[in-house]
Amino acid sequence: MNLTAAYGLLAHGLIFGALAALLPLGALRQRVVLTATATALLVGIAPAMHGLFGTPSATLLQLAILQVAGHSPSPLTKWAAACLLAFALFFYPTALGWGPFDPYALGYQPAPLLAVLLVVGLALGWRRQHTWLAILGIDLLAYASGVFANLWDALFDPLLVLLALAIAARQGVIRLIASRNR
Repeated sequence: MNLTAAYGLLAHGLIFGALAALLPLGALRQRVVLTATATALLVGIAPAMHGLFGTPSATLLQLAILQVAGHSPSPLTKWAAACLLAFALFFYPTALGWGPFDPYALGYQPAPLLAVLLVVGLALGWRRQHTWLAILGIDLLAYASGVFANLWDALFDPLLVLLALAIAARQGVIRLIASRNR
């Protein structure tokens, strides 16, 4: 088993544990999270997730770690989720060949992408978004370690986009219910 596969299996186990952390369990929360993470690795849930979704991004793993640790509120707010969804609406179609430009190819020779991320990092620091700045820094370290062949894979993945979609849909449902109750 290579480093990327081992990372993917362990990360998916932790992501499954983070899903269990969303349950309102009170004092049993940490035990259930640990049990869910171990069960995902031993029973085959993590390999199934790895086969279905591929290697999770370092960003998704860090958000899962924050969820397991009980960090509240989550840094993936409705604004951050909306920004990720807007970016994904541009990125995925063009990466699949709908247009003359393939942004995914930039991740293999990422000098221009790193220049853009420098500006993003400065903006995050200026806005005092220290959690997102740390996530970005760890993403870059994960890419530099060789776990990811493409920088985009370290930054985001389809499962993270699905999570952002769920957050945006939840906000839409909340607004719909609130407007009907008026």
